[in-house]
Amino acid sequence: MTDSSTNMRLKLPITCFILEIILIILFGVLVEYDEDTDAKKFNKHFNTSMEHSDAENDFYYRYPSFQDVHVMIFIGFGFLMTFLQRYGFSSVGFNFLIAAFSLQWATLMQGFFHGMHGGKIHIGVESMINADFCTGSVLISFGAVLGKTSPVQLMIMAMFEVTLFSVNEFILLSILGTRDAGGSMTIHTFGAYFGLMVTRILYRPNLHKSKHRNGSVYHSDLFAMIGTIYLWMFWPSFNSAVTEHGDAQHRTAMNTYYSLAACTLSSYAMSSLTAHDGKLDMVHIQNAALAGGVAVGTAGEMMLTPFGSMIVGFLAGIISVLGFKYLSPILEEKLKIQDTCGVHNLHGMPGILGAIVGAVTASLATKEVYGNGLGRVFPDVADGREASYQGGIQAVSLAVTLGIALIGGLIVGFILKLPVFGAPHDTTCYEDSLYWEVPGEEAGHEEQLTAVKSEESDKLNS
Repeated sequence: MTDSSTNMRLKLPITCFILEIILIILFGVLVEYDEDTDAKKFNKHFNTSMEHSDAENDFYYRYPSFQDVHVMIFIGFGFLMTFLQRYGFSSVGFNFLIAAFSLQWATLMQGFFHGMHGGKIHIGVESMINADFCTGSVLISFGAVLGKTSPVQLMIMAMFEVTLFSVNEFILLSILGTRDAGGSMTIHTFGAYFGLMVTRILYRPNLHKSKHRNGSVYHSDLFAMIGTIYLWMFWPSFNSAVTEHGDAQHRTAMNTYYSLAACTLSSYAMSSLTAHDGKLDMVHIQNAALAGGVAVGTAGEMMLTPFGSMIVGFLAGIISVLGFKYLSPILEEKLKIQDTCGVHNLHGMPGILGAIVGAVTASLATKEVYGNGLGRVFPDVADGREASYQGGIQAVSLAVTLGIALIGGLIVGFILKLPVFGAPHDTTCYEDSLYWEVPGEEAGHEEQLTAVKSEESDKLNS
C-alpha cells in the first residue's frame, strides 16, 4: 500500500543517519563528563586525607529516579498510545525512535542554555533525567498527532520542539526564577499546546475516511492500560527526580502519591456519572487517572500538604473526564483540532491547573511555614523577593509557556505540511502496514488497502 509519496526507503534512513552523525560530532566537540562521572575529577583526592566516599556520588541519589522516569518514557508513554486497533507497532515503535533521538538532542540543547562550563557541556545523571523530561514533552505532542504523521515528520517535529522546549525552560527557570519541579508548565502544558497547534495546522478535512481505524478493540485497550499503570506507579519519581535532596524530594513524592490516588477515584466516579448507562469508559480511566500527577507537578515540592494534594488530584480527575466527554468533540468540530490521544485533557488542562495551584501556593510561602527550608524551595524569596511577586512570576511563566508553545507549534506545523516528509493519505491514517512489515496479515489485506487508498484519492482529487 506504500506509494512513492509515503515510501520511507530513503527518507527515513537519510533523516536518521544525518541527524545521528550531527549528534555524534557535536557530542565529540562539546560534551564531557561532569565531576561525578569523570574518573580523574571524582578521584582527585584518592589516597589523601580529603578522600570522600563513593556513596557521595550523585549517581546513588539520582539513578533510581532516573530509571523510573526512563521506564515512563519508553514503556509508559509508548504503551499508553497502543489503544488504536491497527497502530500498535507505530505507537510503541515511533515512541522508541523519537525518544532515542530527543534525549540526545535535549542533552545538547539544555546544555547550551544552562550546562556550559568552560565551553563544554558537562553531563551526569541529572542531565540524563532532564533530557528525559524534555523527551516527555515531545511524546505528549506525539500523542496529539498520533496516526496522522510519518516517522520523518515526527523526527523533524522533535528536533524543533526540543529546541523550543529548552528555550522556554531557560526563560522560566533561569531568567524568571520559576519553580516547576514536576513540569506542569515546562513539560505538560508546553507539550500539549505545542502538539495541539501542530495538529491544528495539519488538519485533515477528510480524516473520516480513516475513521474505521481510529478506535480501539478489547486487547488494544488492555495494552494501553499497561502504559497507564506504569505511568501511575512511577509518577512520584517523575515529579521528584530533580528536586533538592531531603525533605523537598520526600515531600514531592508524597504529594504526587496522594494526588494520583484521589484523582483515580474522581476519574472513576465521573466516567460512570457521565455515561447514560453508568458504565465506565476505558479511555477515561487510561488517561484521566493520571491527571493528578500532572496537576501537582509545579506545587509538588511546596508545602501543599497531603490534604491540598488530594484536592488538586480530585479536581484534575473531574476536569480531565469532562474534557474527554464534552470538550474534545467541540475542539474537533469547531476549532478543527484532531487530538488523537486527548492530550488536552490529560496534559493541557491539568497542566494549567497545576500552574495555577503553583502560583497560589508560592504566593503564600512564608518563613513561618517553611522555616530554614524556604531557601531550598524558593531561593529568590529567601533572598528577599516577596512571596506575592513569586506567585506573579509563576502566573507569568504560564503565559510565556503558552505563547512559545502555540507560536512554535504554528510554525512547525507549517513546516511539517511540506509534501517531502511522506505523510500518510487521509484514507490510510492509523494504519501500521503503511510503514511496518506486519506479520500474520491476510494476503489480500494490503491489496485491499491499496485499492481503497487509490479509489479515495481519485475522489478527493476529482
